[in-house]
Amino acid sequence: MKPVIEAIDLIKYFPIHGGFLGRKVEYLKAVDSVTLTIYQGETLGLVGESGCGKTTVGFLLLNLLEADRGKVLYNGMDITQVRGQDLRQVRRNLQVVFQDPQSSLDPRMLIKKTIGCPLEVNGLAKGEEVVTRVRASLAEVGLDEEHMYRYPHEFSGGQRQRIGIARALITGPEFIVFDEPTSALDVSVQAQILNLIKELQRRHGYSYLFISHNLSVIKHVSHRIAVMYLGKIVETASKTSLFERPLHPYTQALLTSVPKPDPQKRHTLAVVSGDVPSPINVPTGCRFHPRCPQVKEECSRLSPSTIEVEPEHWVACHLYPAGDNEERRM
Repeated sequence: MKPVIEAIDLIKYFPIHGGFLGRKVEYLKAVDSVTLTIYQGETLGLVGESGCGKTTVGFLLLNLLEADRGKVLYNGMDITQVRGQDLRQVRRNLQVVFQDPQSSLDPRMLIKKTIGCPLEVNGLAKGEEVVTRVRASLAEVGLDEEHMYRYPHEFSGGQRQRIGIARALITGPEFIVFDEPTSALDVSVQAQILNLIKELQRRHGYSYLFISHNLSVIKHVSHRIAVMYLGKIVETASKTSLFERPLHPYTQALLTSVPKPDPQKRHTLAVVSGDVPSPINVPTGCRFHPRCPQVKEECSRLSPSTIEVEPEHWVACHLYPAGDNEERRM
């Protein structure tokens, strides 16, 4: 498969000013040396606890945030170095669906304008052609022509998220970031939106980064899954491999903390001890070591390398010494 998006050693720190006259500067390490690849027609699920940097990764891939270091390759082109009109050309192919459909839609703008605006801004259509393409985009997400002439407050949460998806599709993108698109929706509506997202991918071959803290949702939509903890990717594998044989202690804890509805398959729910460390003062060595039940002496001193323990299954953990394995791009 052809890589559509490649992130190489991405770093993003946010300065926090404090002390007398704000002269003391500390840095919140939101994303720290993240490397990942998303292939054509694939969904990479990005999962982790709230505040671990998932959304920041998504925004860096779209160049909505400027990386402090690293590269983002779109079809082999480093978009972190692209500016002006050239960046606008690239952004037609890179879109995002935000978490909260209510706050991401202008309450004073008709849906026709909301969805059609990207076409006009990018010079892709004007006049009646905009209306035609908006009508087609709404039909793709299961809405009718009459919905063009309403305002966001006239829709349910699920319908508003369909509108957000239609707006992302209108420019014919190749890659879409879904930032927790179902977390604000009822469970029954979540299933409808997830099935819509999968059907659109099957129909058009889109590539997705799907961000969520919900493992059940991630399992439903993803082909591969990357697990993130405190700004770093700790494990990446296919969906089947990750759920059947998680390697990193953090991934194992996440999976065993999910209750199973089948009473014949009950298990003791795991609780990860301790609190998530501050991203301002991250632990030395492996960032998970203060909470890890399998901690070793070197975990507090040395940051683990990311190695391929099994085919297409990478993990950053001292339980799996590098040996002859070479560190590789995920």
